[in-house]
Amino acid sequence: MTAMPTIIHPAAIVEQGARLGEGVRIGPFCHVGADAEIGDRVELISHVVVAGMTSIGAGTRVFPHASLGCEPQNGAYKGEPTTLRIGRNNTIREGVTMHRGTGNARGETVVGDNCMFLAYAHVAHDCVLGEGVTFANNVMIGGHVTIGDRVIIGGGAGVHQFCTVGHHAFIGGVSAVVNDVIPFGMVQGSRAYLAGLNIVGMKRSGMSRADIHAVRAAYRRLFGEGTIRANAEAILAENPQCAGVRDIAEFVLADSKRKFITPATARASRALDDD
Repeated sequence: MTAMPTIIHPAAIVEQGARLGEGVRIGPFCHVGADAEIGDRVELISHVVVAGMTSIGAGTRVFPHASLGCEPQNGAYKGEPTTLRIGRNNTIREGVTMHRGTGNARGETVVGDNCMFLAYAHVAHDCVLGEGVTFANNVMIGGHVTIGDRVIIGGGAGVHQFCTVGHHAFIGGVSAVVNDVIPFGMVQGSRAYLAGLNIVGMKRSGMSRADIHAVRAAYRRLFGEGTIRANAEAILAENPQCAGVRDIAEFVLADSKRKFITPATARASRALDDD
């Protein structure tokens, strides 16, 4: 089988030392740094900057004016050799920015496979994103954020630094997420609150009807009487065989720098529960 040729536009700059796979296409006015690694069949359409120790997985397409792997926007960064690692088959649209890690933290920013980032979305330093994530236009996430698989974030939403968003969560447009979001959670609002569960995402993931009902019951129990942590321990003990219930309970019981986003009716009481 004949190898696919790599095509570099004469108006592009690819510094000596950059590693390019087969079938790479680099359009006009792109700048690829010496420490970059570009996987097979990656396309940089035009005016794309790939800086620092950045790797881009095979099949990814990057649209004009995206900036990948520049120094983190963090005053503690002192030029340490940190990385940005982008997975396979991602779509990175116009003006998207992704920064590499910081030397005093994780040291790398990681983006999974099969994600889509619409125009002017921002991924800050030391973030970890799972597979199949979708950021709509102008989504912003702060440093050290963790985003689970198949999360969808609506346009203009922002996620505070050190927050964790569980897998299959859905965040509505222009929401301000300042605390952790449970797996399958659906949040909305200028100060985001839980508006229920992402049932559509659960069905798309192949979850059975019985398991969806079990997760719904666990959700009601979690935010019922008692503290969230005690309720999580109880539902984990009562229904450990359901993966969805187990994921939510273990998410709540894990260590975190943030509190949890709760339903609107429970916000006042929960502000005291988790202090």
